[in-house]
This record gives sequence, structure tokens and C-alpha cells, in this order.
Amino acid sequence: MNSSPAAASLHLDRNWGLVAAGALMGCVAVGVVFSLAVLLQPMSTATGWSRAGLSSAMTLAFLSMGFAGFGWGMLSDRYGPRRIVLAGSLLLGLACVLASRAQTLLQFQLTYGVLMGVAVSSFFAPVMSATAASFERRRNIAISLVSAGVGVAPMTMSPLVAWLGTQHDWRSTLVIVGVIAWALTLPAVWFVRVAPGVAAAAAGNGGGGTPEMTASQAFRSRAFIVLALAFFACCAAHSGPIFHTVSYAIGCGLPMTAAVTIYSMEGAAGLGGRLLFGLLADRFGAKPVLVVGLAVQGLAAAAYLQANQLSGFYAVAIVFGIAYGGTMPLYASLAREAFGPRILGSVLGAAGMLSSLGMALGPLIGGWLYDRYGSYTWLYIGSMALGLAAAAIALQFPTAPRKKGDRLTPVLQG
Repeated sequence: MNSSPAAASLHLDRNWGLVAAGALMGCVAVGVVFSLAVLLQPMSTATGWSRAGLSSAMTLAFLSMGFAGFGWGMLSDRYGPRRIVLAGSLLLGLACVLASRAQTLLQFQLTYGVLMGVAVSSFFAPVMSATAASFERRRNIAISLVSAGVGVAPMTMSPLVAWLGTQHDWRSTLVIVGVIAWALTLPAVWFVRVAPGVAAAAAGNGGGGTPEMTASQAFRSRAFIVLALAFFACCAAHSGPIFHTVSYAIGCGLPMTAAVTIYSMEGAAGLGGRLLFGLLADRFGAKPVLVVGLAVQGLAAAAYLQANQLSGFYAVAIVFGIAYGGTMPLYASLAREAFGPRILGSVLGAAGMLSSLGMALGPLIGGWLYDRYGSYTWLYIGSMALGLAAAAIALQFPTAPRKKGDRLTPVLQG
């Protein structure tokens, strides 16, 4: 009875090729979608399109990421992650090429916004659910390493895009970025495969004595509702500062190349934060680490208002990056603790849909506030409030340990 789970656990904790491929794909996908943050000012100058209009492309990207991510997650549960990320890789480069040919703001919003979001979303719920299901004893560090790819993007893709922007116009830059995306993600598709033991674990309901709950039941459980709401508020809190801090720093007198390094500093700190928070979660539990990280994230966002020189921006970026980067992998860890591998793609896809709605708020509201008031002050104050709210919500996540064979019960009827 006990030998089977032990053997499965030993076999599961070996799928490091999936971890490496997931980290690479996450790095490229996030680097591509956030290229708009680097190109925002030159694009606005060259085209005459407003910052709010351009920022709304990012909003559309996150909206489509959310809805498409839910669909990708469900398809991944049925067909496996490899087919999903192959489709996403093809769409990612295509979105860049089509966006580079946009002649109107609407065309740009549809290609860089909607199509890009559909492409990028294919790399998250399917890969994260496969990773969470493919590891047992080393689950937290595996998830953190996959998520670390997102943190590498500001240190790699963003400086590359900034340099390309100094050598080419924004249209040529996007074409080059699309070709790079194809060259990096398509070969990595081969390594996206779940461990052989995952199917057996799912069939055995993770070793439990009762049938695993359905996705519909999971969506009505307290664990999912709290997890999704905290994820939403967390992403709403940090998306605005991530997207607009480069432009804010330029407005404070920093040159573009120096301002981009602030974004890179956030990414470097986020990379360390992912690994640090993963280790802390193994020791103290994911929930308390998540709550503290969310509170620190909110306070750090407001601290940007006190920065006016590069050293001050760096100091805040380190704290902010550690906090927002470290919290992101913990949602997948909590989800795997509460739900079985058979529905994990659907659960993470649905939670990701709400988080993407949160990510969509920051760029849009930040651009609107800047166009209306000529300042980002209210953006950073609002981010602080949302960060603290996310911490309060996360406190409500159920922490009582489940006994073997126990099931989470829906808190809503229907």
C-alpha cells in the first residue's frame, strides 16, 4: 500500500527537462509581452498614439491571457501540455510579426494585445500544472525554478529589446523579437512532457481513499475562491508599477537606457525572491510566506514615490522585485496542496484567468491616471492598497491539514 506512492514519488522527482523548458518558455513569453513597456515611449512618439491607447494593448493581452489560459488549462488536462505549448510557440512569434505591420492603433491592440495574450497564456497553466504534478518531495523548488524564468526576462529580453530599439525602429524590433521567440521556444517544446508516474498518481487520486473532486466542485471550494481572489489582487497591485516604472523614471530625468535597468533590477530581485520564498515556504509553509510577501509588495510599490535618483530606484526595485517575484510560485504550490493532479490544469487556468484580469488593470489605469493628471502618484498609492488587501485575503486560505481521504467541500451551492 505504501510502496506504490513511494515508488511513484521517486520516479516523479526526476523531470528536470520539463523544469528547464518551462523556465525558458516563461522567460521568452514574458520578455516578449513586456517589450511594450520598453518601446512605449518611442512608439508613442513615432505613431502619435497615446500612452493610454498603447497601454490598453497590454490590458487586452492580459485579458486574453486570462480567458485563453483557462481554456489552455482544460485542454492540457485532456490532451497533455506538449500540444498546447507548441501552438503557443507558433502564435507567439506570429503575434510579434503581425503587430509590427499594424497601421492603426486598433490593429496593434488586436495583434499585440489579443493574439499575444492567447499565445503567452499557453506557457503557464499547462506547464505549471505539469510541473506541480511531476514532483512530490521537491515540488516547491521545481515550481520556483520554472517561475524563475519569468524573473530572468527583465535581465535578458528587456535589455535586448532596449538595445534593438536603439538600432532599429520599433517595427523592425518587433519582427526580430518574433523570430527570436520562435528560435527559442519551438525546440523547447520537445522537453515538455509529464513524468510517466503522473497518470498513475492521478488514477490513484494522489494516494487518497476517496474519489478526487471534479473541477466544478473545486471552483466552488473555499480554497479556490480565496486563492483566486488573492491572486487577482496581487497581480492588480504589481502590474501597474512593473509596466509604468520605466516611463516614471524617465519622467524623473533618467535616460531610457538607465531607466530600463530598473526593470532589470526588479527582475533580478524577483529571480532571487522566487528561490528564497520557495525555500522559506518549504520551512514555514506557503501561506505565511505568501501573506508577508504580499504586504511587503504593497508597501514597496508606494516607496517608488520617494525615489528620484537611480540609486533610490534600485533600492526600491530590489525589495519590490523580491516580494512580487517570490509570491508568484506560491499560488501553484497552494493549489497542488488543495487539489489533485487530474484537475490541476483547470484550477490553475481558472485562477490565472482572474489574475490576468488583475494584471490588466495596472497598465490601463496607470496610463489613464497619467494622461489625466500628468503623474503616476495615484497609481503607486492604489498599488499599495491592493497589495495590503491581497495579504488580508490570503490570510483566509484554509490551513487545517487534511487527513488521508478527506475532501475539500464546496462553500457555495450548485
